[in-house]
Amino acid sequence: MSTPPAGPAPLSARRRPAWAGRNYSLLTAAAVVTNLGSHGALIAASFAVIQTGGSPGDVGLVAAARTLPLVLFLLIGGAIADRLPRHRVMVWANALNCVSQAAFAVIVLTGHPRLWQMMLLTALCGTGTAFFNPAAEGMLLSTVSGPHANRAFALFRMAMNGAGIGGAALGGALIAAVGPGWVLAVDAAAFAVAGALRAFLDVGHIPERVPGGGLLSDLREGWVEFRTRPWLWSIVLQFSVVVAVVGAAEAVYGPLVARDRLGGAAPWGLALAFFGVGTIAGAFLMMAWKPRRLLLVGTLCVFPLAMPSAGLAVPLPVWALCLVMLVSGLAIEVFGVSWMTTMHQEIPEEKFSRVSAYDWFGSVSMLPLATALAGPVESAFGRTSALWGCAALVILVTGLVLFVPDVRRMTRKSPKEAPDLHTAPPTPATLPLV
Repeated sequence: MSTPPAGPAPLSARRRPAWAGRNYSLLTAAAVVTNLGSHGALIAASFAVIQTGGSPGDVGLVAAARTLPLVLFLLIGGAIADRLPRHRVMVWANALNCVSQAAFAVIVLTGHPRLWQMMLLTALCGTGTAFFNPAAEGMLLSTVSGPHANRAFALFRMAMNGAGIGGAALGGALIAAVGPGWVLAVDAAAFAVAGALRAFLDVGHIPERVPGGGLLSDLREGWVEFRTRPWLWSIVLQFSVVVAVVGAAEAVYGPLVARDRLGGAAPWGLALAFFGVGTIAGAFLMMAWKPRRLLLVGTLCVFPLAMPSAGLAVPLPVWALCLVMLVSGLAIEVFGVSWMTTMHQEIPEEKFSRVSAYDWFGSVSMLPLATALAGPVESAFGRTSALWGCAALVILVTGLVLFVPDVRRMTRKSPKEAPDLHTAPPTPATLPLV
């Protein structure tokens, strides 16, 4: 009996590339939604503290409360994400983010929130992020095939950062128009929508996990994978400093400079939006450009992250600060795509989330301390000196990383050279239980 001819492909399938499957599309859509809300909410949290009469130290304490749970729970989150279905971890984390941000919005909209309340709710949101990030990165890395990894990661980050542009600009404008409480409420709604989208992710393509040695054994395996790769731990150490000082500049000093010298929340939101424009430009570049020396090119592009702190130290006029943010956004996106491509190329699928957790843990480990100390450092040395110090530290640690041979020599593998790390059958010695 003859087989009837196949009908035309569904319209949605014809509109997207062959490598952009259902999971990839859902992950991208959910990332767009959450970034629309979260970029405005970060600004809103700082201005909620400022509007209640909070000091620079109070702004730093609330920022530190968001990042401290990342340090405490990231490694556990990574082990759980390699043990349980990753999409379930992501959904429950989004639910916690939704509830905490909704409560934060309520206390801001209905009265005068106390510092401890804002710190507690921000910490709950950070806890959700600690469990979400390793699961999300592991899910994305397992969704993309090797030959298309560079383009897929660039497109994902382009969509995510494009949403960040709208979120930052809209957030700054809404704070100026109606106050920070409504921006926090929008963020809560965005987490609810994104969690619903992620509930439909399919994990059937991921090899079934077999019983392992428990959570501590999983963490040890991830640590071995991490410490035996000099390119990995050296760049994570670099970013422990870079993320700390850039985070302090963005979360604490940026809003204060905006209030005192730039005209308030809206200009600062515009500057952050230009950073997002730069990341989109960088993603467009990386969709076409595949540098052979992935980490060397990426590391050189970290140096421009010193520019925003220097620009705030001067401070530059709004238009010049926006230009600086544009350039630094483009540069860090080149690093981001190169880093994700290297991780996808070098790390086995069954260890994605645990290695990602060590990456995140190291990168944010100093951020709570930096944001908490931002106020006292400003009091001791002055805001201008503190910002110049942030810029100098970025340059120093990035220069040191270039002395690591693996960072200079790591090359992109062709499909024939790359080992098949993502479809190998599970083995009892290495894979944890789902």
